[in-house]
Amino acid sequence: MHTLWKSVNIVVASFYVSAHLFSDCMAYEEGNHSSSHKNTNNKVYKVNQQKTSDIAVHGLLLWASTGFLMPLGILLIRGSIKAEPGSRRSKVLFYLHVGFQMLSVLLATVGAAMSLKKFENSFDNNHQKLGLALYGAILVQGLIGFFRPHRGKKERSYWYLLHWILGTIVSLVGVINIYTGLKAYHKRTLKSTTFWTILFTVEVTIIGLVYLFQDKVEYMKKQGVIIGSESSILSSNQDIPQSQTQKELLPVACGRKRNALENLFD
Repeated sequence: MHTLWKSVNIVVASFYVSAHLFSDCMAYEEGNHSSSHKNTNNKVYKVNQQKTSDIAVHGLLLWASTGFLMPLGILLIRGSIKAEPGSRRSKVLFYLHVGFQMLSVLLATVGAAMSLKKFENSFDNNHQKLGLALYGAILVQGLIGFFRPHRGKKERSYWYLLHWILGTIVSLVGVINIYTGLKAYHKRTLKSTTFWTILFTVEVTIIGLVYLFQDKVEYMKKQGVIIGSESSILSSNQDIPQSQTQKELLPVACGRKRNALENLFD
């Protein structure tokens, strides 16, 4: 908890420092633009080359965080629901979920700090606005995960509902913001992002299909077992000779008293 709050303080401090540096740099560039046009063009080219690399690293960090690790953690915790409580499988899936989510928060923090420190954040476009709201929601979701009530308490139901809703919203907004980030990268650098857009769409599609079929796998297996058992019963009945399937009711001697149903169960 102390480390988490320390990271938040670092991000906030970086925001204010970056805002002041950005305003000073803009004033300096406007005052010297006309006097050193040629030299400024060379400097801008060098800065743009560095900034292009920084934007790419920022995008990969957030892609790995909100575009891969968070959805993967959701799939893992959904898989642990069907496992027996307290079993080894349930514990492994739970700790993998926690580990992936903590790593995703760490990567998102690094990406957000990098954005505040190195980019011109005027928050006048959808990507920056969504990113700011998304990072705040990620921090809140992480705190909610740490303050998890024990099973059996009344607060557990409310906690689960809040954790589930906020986690779903964070994942969906994270996917949307990656698309807006790819669009902003193309607009800023004039480089094609078609390959990365297609690659991310394929990844999201696969994760979405796994999410949809995750609850249906056991049901499909049960359907197969029922059909298979019925066919096996029918086939086994066909293999039984007719002489054994039709029992003959033997006549009962008059001098011997037997239950009338006894012949049926001999």
